[in-house]
Amino acid sequence: MATSLSEYLAQANRGMTQSLLGSEYLSKAFSGTAFGVDGGGSVSGDIFTATFGRKVWAALNNQTRFFNAVPRNVWGNTAGWRVRTDRGANRSQPISETGSLPTIDVSNIETVSSLPRIVGTTFAASVKAMFTSQLEGGVGDVLALENENAQIDHIKEMNLELTAPSAAVATAGSSTTVTVDDGSRFRIGDKLALDNAGTHEDATGVEITAISGNVLTVDFTNDPADGDLVYIHTRAGLTSIDDIVTIHGTNVGSSTTDTRANVYGIESTITESRTVSGAQWKTAASVQGNSGTGRDLSLNQLDTAIQKIRTNGGEPKLIVMGHDQYFKLERLLNSQQRYLGQEEYQVGIGSEKTFPGTRTGLVLATYMGIPILPDADTTKSYSDASGALGSNVYVLDTDYLEVAVAQPTQYIENRDYFAASSLVVRGLLYTMAELRAHRFDVHAKITDLSE
Repeated sequence: MATSLSEYLAQANRGMTQSLLGSEYLSKAFSGTAFGVDGGGSVSGDIFTATFGRKVWAALNNQTRFFNAVPRNVWGNTAGWRVRTDRGANRSQPISETGSLPTIDVSNIETVSSLPRIVGTTFAASVKAMFTSQLEGGVGDVLALENENAQIDHIKEMNLELTAPSAAVATAGSSTTVTVDDGSRFRIGDKLALDNAGTHEDATGVEITAISGNVLTVDFTNDPADGDLVYIHTRAGLTSIDDIVTIHGTNVGSSTTDTRANVYGIESTITESRTVSGAQWKTAASVQGNSGTGRDLSLNQLDTAIQKIRTNGGEPKLIVMGHDQYFKLERLLNSQQRYLGQEEYQVGIGSEKTFPGTRTGLVLATYMGIPILPDADTTKSYSDASGALGSNVYVLDTDYLEVAVAQPTQYIENRDYFAASSLVVRGLLYTMAELRAHRFDVHAKITDLSE
């Protein structure tokens, strides 16, 4: 008589093996009654238990290209600098043989106030998580994992602040909860002013106390209407390049903003005509807008931006744009391709490099010798509330731009359970720095571009 499988296993389990594994060790190892993997169809069992490796893959865009491209310098022993803004009237002129000397006048010297801003990133891991993450199926050293991720996030945050918009279009709503385009690009602590149908309100700025998606919690004097604009008065974090390259009276969406971005204590009440209101001497950058109507990028727009900078005595060193404009520019230049021998090359800017290009322009690396750097964080334009257009294009003379670092990134770890009132290990990364522009009129931007 043949021995059944169950009898065979029962006999095999007698003695020491049985005492170690127990009488039902096979049923503990496998679920169900059959040896399957998927547990589908006629197979009701499942002998496969899914396990995961310790590698955590990032599903986020962690590029920080603009931050890496701008020169970084030591802050130095200064809280600002002085700028000569006027040559003096009639101090230089022809003199006849016996004529009078020119009228004596002096240069106009203005002061700039610039203090560092602090950017912080925190993380924590509980004591229990630190233990269990090392067991089978865990992610490994969870504290080290979060530390590594926090470092990436910290640099990304600075890049986002450096490329944040200076103004946004609002929808009709409450004066305390304002919905704006791309509200997540603003930061808690930023102070905003409201342009209510051309009327400048809350001139000293109203602080953002909370942000949820595109909804900003503020305390404006009046409720905004559709098409009204909110714009930066002062930043809680790093000054944005969009704050630097802005002018009073430009269009954001279909409205003309009363922009007064307060950069280094200077209110931008200066129009592109370079007129100065009182002592507010901020000579403006060049801004090419289109009243909130999208249009395609053209070589004429780029040439105008470069010409404006050179007219003011600067020399463009860097072009920053989103990936959408990068490919539009490539298609523009494709028709001008000249096959005189292709040579692939890259151009370095700071610690970044351009995409590989050819000197014939089929794949871009430079335009008129100026390196082109696409950054996914580049600010977009908007036609109206929620009407997203393409990214802006910035043409910059980086000789007059720098990220001045007062304190390089510091890491602090705290294991004081009593202070935290919890069994957690806390970490903090912080950097003290600021974007400084020594001149404003040697930069340009092109807005209201289609995607």
